[in-house]
Amino acid sequence: MVCVDKSELGRTVWRMVADERFGNPTGIVQGGFVAAFADSAMGAASVTYARDRRVFSANAELKISFFKPARVGSTLTCTSWVISGGQRTVFVEAEVVDDDSRLIAKATSTYLHSPRE
Repeated sequence: MVCVDKSELGRTVWRMVADERFGNPTGIVQGGFVAAFADSAMGAASVTYARDRRVFSANAELKISFFKPARVGSTLTCTSWVISGGQRTVFVEAEVVDDDSRLIAKATSTYLHSPRE
C-alpha cells in the first residue's frame, strides 16, 4: 500500500492492489487485510493531526463494517480523516472503496498519542 495524499492535516489517502495473496479461494479479499489497510491509513491520519509534535500513535480500538466484497485484482483506496482529537486521544474514520468507487468498508478507530523523543 502507498500513501497518495497527506496534504491536509488529519487526512490521508492510501491505495493498494488487492493481489491474490490477500484472497480466499473464491477471489474475495480476506476482511482482516481490509481492516489492516484501514488501520494503517487511520493511524497515519492521526499522526498528521499531531502537527509539529512527534508522537507514537497506538490503536486503542477499531470497528469495521463490510458492505461489499473486495475482489482480488481490484485497486482499493482508503480515505481517512480525524473526526475529533486532543493532545492524547484522536478519533478517526475511514472509507475503503474499490476501483469502481463502490463502498467496500467503513471503519472507526481511537488512537492514543504518546510523545516520541
